[in-house]
Amino acid sequence: MGDLMIVILVAVLVAGITFFLTYFMLQQRADSKMNQAQREADRVIEEAESHQRAVKVAAQEEKLRLSAELDKELTQRRIEIERIEHRIEKKEESIDDKSRKLEQRDQAIRKGEQRLQSMRDSWDSEKVRKDAELEETRQAVLKDLEDQRAQQMQEVELSRQRYHEELERVAGLTAQEARDQLIADIEADARHMAQRHVHEIEQEAKEEADKRARKILATTIQRIASDYVSESTVSVVPLPSDEMKGRIIGREGRNIRALETATGVDLIVDDTPEAVTVSGFDPVRREVARRSLQKLLQDGRIHPARIEEVVNKTQMELDEIMREEGERVAYDANVPGLHPDLIKLLGRLKFRTSYGQNVLAHSLETSLISANLAAELGADVNVAKTAGLLHDIGKAVDHEVEGPHALIGADIARRLGRSSKIVHAIAAHHNEEEPQTIEAFIVQTADAISGARPGARREMVETYIKRLEALEGVANSFEGVEKSFAIQAGREVRILVQPNTINDAGATRLAQDVVKKIEETLEYPGQIKVTVIRETRAVDYAR
Repeated sequence: MGDLMIVILVAVLVAGITFFLTYFMLQQRADSKMNQAQREADRVIEEAESHQRAVKVAAQEEKLRLSAELDKELTQRRIEIERIEHRIEKKEESIDDKSRKLEQRDQAIRKGEQRLQSMRDSWDSEKVRKDAELEETRQAVLKDLEDQRAQQMQEVELSRQRYHEELERVAGLTAQEARDQLIADIEADARHMAQRHVHEIEQEAKEEADKRARKILATTIQRIASDYVSESTVSVVPLPSDEMKGRIIGREGRNIRALETATGVDLIVDDTPEAVTVSGFDPVRREVARRSLQKLLQDGRIHPARIEEVVNKTQMELDEIMREEGERVAYDANVPGLHPDLIKLLGRLKFRTSYGQNVLAHSLETSLISANLAAELGADVNVAKTAGLLHDIGKAVDHEVEGPHALIGADIARRLGRSSKIVHAIAAHHNEEEPQTIEAFIVQTADAISGARPGARREMVETYIKRLEALEGVANSFEGVEKSFAIQAGREVRILVQPNTINDAGATRLAQDVVKKIEETLEYPGQIKVTVIRETRAVDYAR
């Protein structure tokens, strides 16, 4: 126990000595750093005071320099001001001198004006006297000249009368007859010259118009490519065998009567092998009947109840097809925002034909041509393409509504929110209304182009021959026509005239009259070119 206490005391003693030694060393190190920091601070303060003294010296020197420069500049300014004051004094002296001279000159001018006024007064009195003398002389001269002129006029009148009497004696005509003949000759010459100028002007205008029209139409048509499809008013449904004809007719004809009653068409079951013909003027009904009959043939169950069910279902399917076709055509023509009823009527045109041409395809083509023509001519493209797409919309309901399809379509478009320009273009495309806008003329032209393309439409042979005969009959109805020929499928008529009856100017008038009568009396697709040929032949024989 005593040894442990000794160890503890020794340990405490060693720890105390170590603590005091460490504290002493740290105190010495701190005092050393404090002394070093004090010396550094004294050095910085000394450098700052030295720099401050240098700055004060430099500022004093700068102040002295600026003061010297300012004194120098003030001295120069003072010298310059004295120089300017000296020049001003000289100018004032010069101005005073000039003022004195101007005053002297004014006095001299006033004296001169007084002298001139006195001279003017004397001249005025002299002028009045001389004017009076000249007026008396002029009056006397005028009187003498008037007397001489009257005498000369009498002599001229006598000479003119003698000259006219001599002319009438030599010519055998009175003066009035000669005057009338001269006026007639001048009028004939003037008419001939006017007709020639009119012909030249018209020819130049036609050439320029044809050139521009060909360019515009070529640019438009080359961007449009359409197929040509001929359709008819009958549809043929193929049969798997002739035995199906009996099932279609049914017992005592019940099936065929039910099908005809439900669809509104005629079914022709004749000797044609393995085929039934569906006939009807309404293409929608005909298509419903054709599709229904095909479904019944595939199903095999043919009886009145089943027929009515299939026809109703086919009718709903066809309504959906027409709506889809209308939307497709509106999309292809880039005509958005059409009323749903217009869309449905457009789709209905898929099953309508005109001269064998599908009306829906024709409407789409007319819309595309109208849009391109409007773009070329700077017209409203939206109005043109919309009116072109809807121009035959009246044909979708013309079996149900009385009147021309153009006016029917215009009324439909008006009721379904189309603009007045579009309505007018639809109504005017067959001249039921007089075209008033460029878009109306464009739609009319595009309709003619689409219908007049080779192969786009068909005519029966009898109708074609009658149209050519009517065309030649119109040409032959004019006086002076020797022969006429309808050529190029009725798109041109060439007229040979009697050269002794019709002159060159008359040939031009005849062509215009024939064109006017054709437009008034005939119906035709596209346009008809009228060519009048006048030639003189001299024939002789060498023997």
